[in-house]
Amino acid sequence: MKNINLIMKELHSFLILWSTQSLSLLGSSMTNFALVMWTYQEKGSALTTALLSVCSYVPYIVMSIFAGALSDKWNKKVTMLVSDSFAALCTVMVLVLLKSGQLEIWHLYCLNALNGLMGTVQQPAGDVAISLITPREHYQKVSGLRSFSNSLVNILSPVAATSIFAAFGLDAVIYFDLSTFTVAFIALCFFVDIPIVQEIKDKGDSLIESAKDGLRYLKEHRGILDLILFLAGINLTASMYNAAFPAMLLSRSGGGERALAIVNASVGIAMLVGSLAASVLPEPKSRVRIICNTLFLSMSTENFFLAFGSSVPVWCLGAILGWIWVPIMNANMDVLFRSYIPVAMQGRVYSTRNTLQFFTIPVGYLLGGVLVDKVFEPFMAMQQPDSLWLTAFGSGKGSGAAMFFMIIGILGVVTCLIFRNDSHIWKLEE
Repeated sequence: MKNINLIMKELHSFLILWSTQSLSLLGSSMTNFALVMWTYQEKGSALTTALLSVCSYVPYIVMSIFAGALSDKWNKKVTMLVSDSFAALCTVMVLVLLKSGQLEIWHLYCLNALNGLMGTVQQPAGDVAISLITPREHYQKVSGLRSFSNSLVNILSPVAATSIFAAFGLDAVIYFDLSTFTVAFIALCFFVDIPIVQEIKDKGDSLIESAKDGLRYLKEHRGILDLILFLAGINLTASMYNAAFPAMLLSRSGGGERALAIVNASVGIAMLVGSLAASVLPEPKSRVRIICNTLFLSMSTENFFLAFGSSVPVWCLGAILGWIWVPIMNANMDVLFRSYIPVAMQGRVYSTRNTLQFFTIPVGYLLGGVLVDKVFEPFMAMQQPDSLWLTAFGSGKGSGAAMFFMIIGILGVVTCLIFRNDSHIWKLEE
């Protein structure tokens, strides 16, 4: 068994890249969180804040189907540096507009769209770079470290962003973000060597043909396609949740910025525990069963705790019960896909999967924002004092969002039950 010093030497480049990129991710997540709070303070609308995510996801979804081919053709290190620099430039533009008193919501929409477009090629380039600088025998360790850091960011970013935002304002959060970008950029540029692999030769296949290959494979393998569509349905529910979540917690009695930060931190803790569990649990007899069961447990708990709860401890309990299963589901999904899909097809299939699996996210954000602002909040505002709805979901701003959580909870459970009976999915393990 190798000693720790030898392992550290073999993972030297990865550890530098992982630690600095994780720090930069923390800064970016804090800025995104602070912008949601700033936007809601400015407009007080769930739809307005939801559109921030819609603008990020739409370009990502449209271009993801081609991203695998593009990323394979380009130098990984250069792609990451250019993409990260572009994201930092967008952040600088937000800061300049803010300091000059000219920052408008539509500026954020445009910048988020540009960031989403660049992220389409940055993500696959980063994933391939990790594989290139990591010995195959350490893939499991590397996966665990990345999952751990992502969960830690989920814990720290809402608390840190809320604290700095409340004490020093949005510009202080952005300054921190830019400082973490600088550290990550210098580390990647000068201290991380990513091997230059022979780029894929152009065989005459266009990006359209590459995308068709992925679609053709999924059409011929219905189990994988149906599993992707299952996740697309879950993403629809999850994105409606994300659209309504800040609106409810920021406006409900007993809520506010502190409550939002605490509940988000609980989500991060739950995912951290789930990540650790996923790395130590034995291989299950049925990964499909684990995927179906974990998603059912997630959908049938948190939404209802948020709907009928009225205090931070109850909301936190719901967050933990809802999110602790997500890393376990993701781990089993990843192993199932990697084991079933031939390596030669994975790039094209994964790119196609991203488009099919994530196209429901902007739809869900739009639906969530519109339904909360235009349907459920007005409905609750019209109720009489002795109304059963007021007894169940409370009164005042945010009660409509609480009622909406009950609806999406039911939708999530129904989605799980429908796909649980899909025979094509179960055939993946035959």
